[in-house]
Amino acid sequence: MNKIISHYFGTLILLSICASCADTSEPIVITTDNFHESVDKVTQVMIHDIFSPPVASRIYAYPNVAAYEILASQSPEFNSLAGQITDLTDIPTPAVTENINYDLAALVAHIDLSRRLIFSEEKITTYRDSLYQLWSTTNKKELEASKTYGLTVAQHIADWMDKDMYKQTRTFPKFTIAYDDPSRWQPTPPAYMDGIEPHWNKIRPFVIDSAAQFKPVPPPAFSLDKESVFYKELKEVYDLSEAITEKGDTAEEIAIAQFWDCNPYVSVTRGHLMFATKKITPGAHWIGISKIASRKANYDVMQTMHTYTKTSLAIADAFISCWDEKYRSNLIRPETLINEHFNDAWEPILQTPPFPEYVSGHSVVSGAASEALTDIFGEGFAFDDDTELPYGIPVRSFESFRKAADEAAVSRLYGGIHYRAAVDNGLDQGRALGQFVNQKIKFENTTATQTSN
Repeated sequence: MNKIISHYFGTLILLSICASCADTSEPIVITTDNFHESVDKVTQVMIHDIFSPPVASRIYAYPNVAAYEILASQSPEFNSLAGQITDLTDIPTPAVTENINYDLAALVAHIDLSRRLIFSEEKITTYRDSLYQLWSTTNKKELEASKTYGLTVAQHIADWMDKDMYKQTRTFPKFTIAYDDPSRWQPTPPAYMDGIEPHWNKIRPFVIDSAAQFKPVPPPAFSLDKESVFYKELKEVYDLSEAITEKGDTAEEIAIAQFWDCNPYVSVTRGHLMFATKKITPGAHWIGISKIASRKANYDVMQTMHTYTKTSLAIADAFISCWDEKYRSNLIRPETLINEHFNDAWEPILQTPPFPEYVSGHSVVSGAASEALTDIFGEGFAFDDDTELPYGIPVRSFESFRKAADEAAVSRLYGGIHYRAAVDNGLDQGRALGQFVNQKIKFENTTATQTSN
């Protein structure tokens, strides 16, 4: 009898403990730091995997859209992008809403799509699993419900993503080099790499109508006549480089060029060895600026993902637009002509990247990103840019996003890798594209905002 009573009370105690455990489950709190960390993790893996600038822009865009769509579905102040960006349809609604934490679901979707888009999946998987373990000890039911919904949305975005022509372009032929035409691009030292992503203009844009919508004016006609515009721009690159070099390593132009280098694969030759130093891409630098601005403005999760998403869409379409022109004009780089006609020992301050010259990619991307960010934060938003600190490059301060874009563009001239026309016209092209993104995509629900005010 005593054994039965003892067993009965033991069972009651165990049930009481279990109930107590269940009662101590707390909501899982997702902060802006979680999203910044997820984006940073993607950047770190992309540096490791060495993605080209155009491909990197695609890797940022899709996870951001997935997270934004989940968050916007719960925010009366923000609109869905479905029907606003090319071919995107409404995300699925959850079959059961009980226990879903939408901030958590958005983060799950962001991480899952990021994992699908990079090579080193195990790095994102390890990061994800560590978070899942932490969240499961906080509130397992909430984690499971949110994860299920987040992965459902991630698959919806992945299905849309898979129709953007990226996979098909992986099978297209390499770029054919026209060595018989002195105006056409040729591979440059030290690695003499093939032209990267010659078919990027076939990637489906997010916002712009077509890759050629913001086609810039043509570059100056190729000519080695000393009175021609082209020759004068070529000579300007050489003369400016020589003048900068004479100032020494402390020259401000060198500091600017190095700050905005953003070359994900710089080849270094030592004896018989050749290896790469890895850095972020131009798009990654502006994604870093997006983080800096969001933190300075003390943005919440929804506002932060709005910033990342709008900026990444502008950057992605800027690369499509820029690459469309690069392989159309197919213009030779300054390094090739300077070595051939002025000084065979000359080297640019920055290493020439492996694709045609016109227009400047950093100029187009910086113009577009700066317009997207200006639309969000305003014209006089000053910030300290510490994006390059991990690469030993000190902080630079800017009065506005447009001032930063101006400097990013001219850095390519200082670096000796672009002519002036590519810089100036590229910046104009990017700004026009960024303004188009601002006008076409209605992120914020102005009716709801006016009502709340």
